[in-house]
Amino acid sequence: MLESPAGSASVTALFVGPTPSKPMQSVGEVVAVAEHGLEGDRKFRREGRPARKDGPDREVTLIEAEAVEAVNRDGIELDAIESRRNILTRGVALNPLVGREFRVGPVLLRGIRLCDPCDHLEKLTRPGVCKALADRGGLRAQVLEGGVIRVGDPVAAADRRPDA
Repeated sequence: MLESPAGSASVTALFVGPTPSKPMQSVGEVVAVAEHGLEGDRKFRREGRPARKDGPDREVTLIEAEAVEAVNRDGIELDAIESRRNILTRGVALNPLVGREFRVGPVLLRGIRLCDPCDHLEKLTRPGVCKALADRGGLRAQVLEGGVIRVGDPVAAADRRPDA
């Protein structure tokens, strides 16, 4: 399900952001905590956050390296870290993972919904980014089983069915 013809799907970069507006930071590994998200990231779920900003669809975001490359080919200069997504993948189509469980290294995630670009992203980057990322802005996911995600980890089908 998650393999590309050129090889296995994998994590090519990891990013966390301490606040909604400060630049993201590249890391070699990150701890994913079930029902909370990624340690050190602005979206890590904590008590006291407004409910609209604290749902399971805000725990982790993923984006395809191929989507970032396509945006650049389309004439909008964008570095993967500027996408403000947590996990950069290669070799996997993320849009079909909405409603499905999958693994990133040892971590079990559930795709919740597409991660459409927003005005905030365009304010932090440059004009045209929202339009360029339409339908390829990535995936919002929930952490079902935690663990450490590392650059180079495989992205693979879950070893159990979502409804099991």
